[in-house]
Amino acid sequence: MNDKTAPSSGQLQALSLTTLAQQEIERMILRGEFAPGERINEYALANLLGISRGPVREACRALAAMGLVQLIPNRGVFTRAISEDEAREVYEMRAGLFGYAGRLLAPHITDGQLDHLNLLVAQMDAAAKANDFDRYYAPNLTFHDYLVSATGNQRLIASYHDLVRQLHLFRARGLVAGTGMKDSNREHREIVAALTARDPQRAFDAMAGHVFAGQRRALGDDKPVLSHRAERPAQR
Repeated sequence: MNDKTAPSSGQLQALSLTTLAQQEIERMILRGEFAPGERINEYALANLLGISRGPVREACRALAAMGLVQLIPNRGVFTRAISEDEAREVYEMRAGLFGYAGRLLAPHITDGQLDHLNLLVAQMDAAAKANDFDRYYAPNLTFHDYLVSATGNQRLIASYHDLVRQLHLFRARGLVAGTGMKDSNREHREIVAALTARDPQRAFDAMAGHVFAGQRRALGDDKPVLSHRAERPAQR
């Protein structure tokens, strides 16, 4: 890179501020600090973050490309509200990816990785027994992210994370309702058991089934979802 194409210190600072703003706005959306369909006040956010409106505006454009916000001309920036039909489609895609992650991981998972998963399940058990969603939330996110990241498949990881961002509000709603946390963590234990057995098919079934169960909890579906066992290729 020569001096004519190298970014100036001012450009680098602007890029870092945009990244900071993007990360903070995404965190606020995913933690529910903005409701679906709520308008995001760029001026108020800039003041909150102690930066100018320029990086906030660029951050909102990046978040729009990720599907987390909508840019509506002459109206502003709004958090994206996903319809239930859209959510069902994303759940079906996520089930396939999560199940595939289990199939990839099962033959190669280490004892150390299993120990870490069991620790997270124990933390979620304690939170679920106390009916404490805030304590359950962080290890739950870590559990799913750890399973997918452990595959080392970068395309799978990126695609999965994009889907999770879109489903976040639906997933949180399903975990809070009724026995959602306890039911979800029972499924987590089955996932760990399948991985401990180093059984790729059992891991696929447990992980895809967990996503479909989450769909039923989040959307209140009483009709059968597309079965993760349907049209399975014949075993050879």
